[in-house]
Amino acid sequence: MSSTELTTKNLQLLYTLFCDDVRLEAGNKLSFMGVFQNIMVQQLPVSLIKFAIVNHWQGQGSYLSEVRILTPDRQHPVVVSQPTRFEIASGGFADNISFFVNVTFPTAGRYVVLTLIDSSLFEEQVLTVSDVTEPELLGASEAVN
Repeated sequence: MSSTELTTKNLQLLYTLFCDDVRLEAGNKLSFMGVFQNIMVQQLPVSLIKFAIVNHWQGQGSYLSEVRILTPDRQHPVVVSQPTRFEIASGGFADNISFFVNVTFPTAGRYVVLTLIDSSLFEEQVLTVSDVTEPELLGASEAVN
């Protein structure tokens, strides 16, 4: 077992959220605005003025986190966060929020969102970007997805 595996066995990623913005409220509460699981637009490329990825962690220790979004072919980074150090007290929780501005998704596809801990891959998720016609948007369910 490597030292990274030993270190990260005390760390658990409970959830990841994609959203437009995150705000810190009174009482140290977080408010998430515009939470989404995919991006559907009428025309590509699409640029997001502001975009946040929230990782909620449980465990203990000190870690360096980084988030990368790769093109669907996994060959090129769309955006890369600055590495950010966070600490979790024994039995505690931590939120690590990566903000991005003016992120452009040039084509439709399944973009790969990588979460790295101490420069090693910890989690991989998909963010689907698709272009749809207006009738398809109008036919979408009115229920919250």
